Amino acid sequence: MASSVPAVRRPASLSSQVGLTDKIFASGQDKELASSVDDGLALVEEGLIAEMRFADNFADVTARYLLEAGGKRVRPMLTLLAAQLGEGNTPEVLKAAEAIEITHLASLYHDDVMDEAQMRRGVPSAQSVWGNSVAVLTGDLLFARASKLVAALGVRAITMQADTFERLCLGQLHETIGPQDGEDPIEHYLQVLADKTGSLIAAAAQMGVVFSHASEDYEQPVVTFGEKIGVAFQLIDDVIDLSSEGVAETGKTPGNDLRAGVATLPLLRLRVRAESDADALALLERLERDVIGTVDDGAITPEATAAIAALRDHDVTAQTLDEAHRWAHEAVEALAPLPKGSVKKALTRFADTIVDRSS
Repeated sequence: MASSVPAVRRPASLSSQVGLTDKIFASGQDKELASSVDDGLALVEEGLIAEMRFADNFADVTARYLLEAGGKRVRPMLTLLAAQLGEGNTPEVLKAAEAIEITHLASLYHDDVMDEAQMRRGVPSAQSVWGNSVAVLTGDLLFARASKLVAALGVRAITMQADTFERLCLGQLHETIGPQDGEDPIEHYLQVLADKTGSLIAAAAQMGVVFSHASEDYEQPVVTFGEKIGVAFQLIDDVIDLSSEGVAETGKTPGNDLRAGVATLPLLRLRVRAESDADALALLERLERDVIGTVDDGAITPEATAAIAALRDHDVTAQTLDEAHRWAHEAVEALAPLPKGSVKKALTRFADTIVDRSS
């Protein structure tokens, strides 16, 4: 089994990837905070490179594959930002941020296997390069490495990590089996997002507060913020999945989730609409015939492209965008107990940046 991999690009600037300097820290008064978070991100990146090395040559290649493909580092940035409510970039905060990002990376290897994704972060997914078994085992290796990091932080960190990992698994399980009899599909989907995406983002913020020794009064507000912004983040991904910009801009093939059979919120809302709307029913039938479950059929067809575009232009997609903004608004409202100042403003802009992104 060859260990060669497709060339991947390294991020030119950590902060520029989420508009950190220009969007989150918009005023001159925030420069000190911006500098602290940016310095912390640089240290976390160095730590990730060191922590994700393996003595086994092949594992060393596969484990660092998605790390080197880039990524926005949203979760460690949130850990560092929340830590500014306390003592800032303590060694424990940096270690926690590394553990959170490695956990996230591990979950991507598994997600791509389950979703049969061909692309991730603009490069071929690990499972499309090495196969499902290697991708799953690489994810397992990274989960183990993250566990070593949190073990060094003590029982509290181990418990937080375990609780989060449990929710990640339950979210994936519930997504796999789908809503049960009598369960509302949309409510089921939103809970899946809260578990699969929101729980880890919430843990990222919580660890920032806990390991910077900030006030306990700030812990629950940032947890609520993180979970709600996580749902908003994924709802934006549902819209981005329909983007006409393609791989070069979004890192995804348009309709990739739909082609893999993933029921995103626009599709779920279309199914509800189709019960009483003939036009919605016609579009749903096109999607089921030409798009859904066609990931193994090779290149996307013109019929599939047209059906995806029709869903993108349908008002159920606009409703999904509105839903994302509503979750982001509720996330910001949860920050009310935090003290006024640069951190609270930056978290608010963080929420705005999440829902305004296009990739």
